Amino acid sequence: MKLLIQNACYIAFNGETKQADILVENGIISKIEQNIEAVVDRKVDAAGKLVSPGFIDLHVHLREPGGEKKETIATGTLAAARGGFTTIAAMPNTRPVPDTKEQMEWLQNRINETAKVRVLPYASITTRQLGRELTDFEALKDAGAFAFTDDGVGVQSAERMLAAMRKAAANNMAIVAHCEENTLINKGCVHEGSFSMKHGLNGIPSICESVQIARDVLLAEATGCHYHVCHISTKESVRMVRDAKHAGINVTAEVSPHHLLLSEDDIPGLDTNFKMNPPLRGADDRMALIEGLLDGTIDFIATDHAPHTAEEKSEGMVLAPFGIVGLETAFPLLYTHFVLKNIITLDQLIQFLTIKPAGAFGLPYGRIDVGAPADLVILNLDDESEIKPEEFLSKGKNTPFGGWKCKGWPEMTIAGGQIAWEKGCVLA
Repeated sequence: MKLLIQNACYIAFNGETKQADILVENGIISKIEQNIEAVVDRKVDAAGKLVSPGFIDLHVHLREPGGEKKETIATGTLAAARGGFTTIAAMPNTRPVPDTKEQMEWLQNRINETAKVRVLPYASITTRQLGRELTDFEALKDAGAFAFTDDGVGVQSAERMLAAMRKAAANNMAIVAHCEENTLINKGCVHEGSFSMKHGLNGIPSICESVQIARDVLLAEATGCHYHVCHISTKESVRMVRDAKHAGINVTAEVSPHHLLLSEDDIPGLDTNFKMNPPLRGADDRMALIEGLLDGTIDFIATDHAPHTAEEKSEGMVLAPFGIVGLETAFPLLYTHFVLKNIITLDQLIQFLTIKPAGAFGLPYGRIDVGAPADLVILNLDDESEIKPEEFLSKGKNTPFGGWKCKGWPEMTIAGGQIAWEKGCVLA
C-alpha cells in the first residue's frame, strides 16, 4: 500500500514537535516533507491529531496454541492494533510450549498466516517450562526466537539459571525473567498486606519477587548476560535493579500500567478482575514504581496482556486465574492519569512505549524517520470515551478499568505500511 498522511503533527526523535506530511511506500517511511504531492492508494488527513510511532509491547500472552478460548494470534494482534501497538512479543506459556525448533517454526508460520501486527515470539528457557532441562538455545535462535523466558513461573534453580545465562550470553540473546521464589508464594492469590488480612486470604509477600531478582542480577554480572525483569512490582525490586545498574550490570526492567495506576487499596472487594500476578501491591510500592520509571531504573512499560474466559474469572479470588487484558487501554489510561496530571510528559510516555523498549532489545522500530519501518498510530488526544470491555476486540474482557473515562484514543494503526486497524471500520 502507498499511503500519504497529511498534516501530521508528530514528536521527532529529538523530542521536538513537528508538522509535515508522511509518505509510506513498500512498508517504510519514504518521505517526510511539507505538502507532498504523490499518487497514492489512500490519503489520511491527520490535522488536529498526533502521529506517534507504533507502540511496542514486549510482554503479551496470545494463548495460541492451546488456549484459543482465551485468545488467538488473530484476535490478540487485532486488539494490539486497536490499542496502537504494532510490535508485540508473545510469551511462551502455551500448549505446546515453543521449546523446540519445530514448534518455533510452527509458531512463526501461524504468526505469518494470521497476525495483524508484528509478533516476536519468545522461546522457553527450559523444556515445557518445568525448570529442569535447558532448551536448545542455538536452534531456537535460528528458528526466530526473540529471547528466552519461562514467564509464568520463575526458574527456581540458581544452577539452572546460571547455565541459561551462559548459553544466552554466548548466543547474544536475553534472559527475560518472571521473578517468583516458589517457597515464598504462600499459596497466595493477592498481595500480602491490608487487603489479604481484611478478607482472610493468603498473600504473596513482596520478597517473593525481590529475592529472585537479587539472585539473578548477580548471576547476570557473572555471565555478562542481558537480564530483563518482567512486570516489576515492589519497592524492594526497584532498589535491586537500581543498585544493579549502578554496579554496571546489564539489567533492564519493565512495569505494567496496572501497577502504575493501582494498589491493593483500590481493590473493591473480591473482584477477580483485580487478580493478577504479580499482585497489586501497597501504595508505597506504586510510588516507588513511578519514581523508578522516572529516574531510569525501569526502562519501559509493557502491558502483560493476559486474557481469560469469563467462566474462569468467575471462579472466585482463590481459584480464578491471574491476569488482566491491557492492549486496548494502555495508552488512554496512561495519557489521562499521567500526562494530563503532569506526572510525565507526552514525549516521555511515547518513549516508554516505543523507543525505550526498542532500545533495550536492539530493535529497529519505534521512531518516525525516513527509511524507518512504517509503524504508526494516529491518536486523538481530545477524544474522551469510556472503557467498555464488551467492545474489546480481544477475546478477554477481564479488566479492572471498565467504566473509566479516558482521553487519548487511537484512530488508526499502520503496521508495516498496512492499515491494521481503523476506528469504525471492520478489516478482514
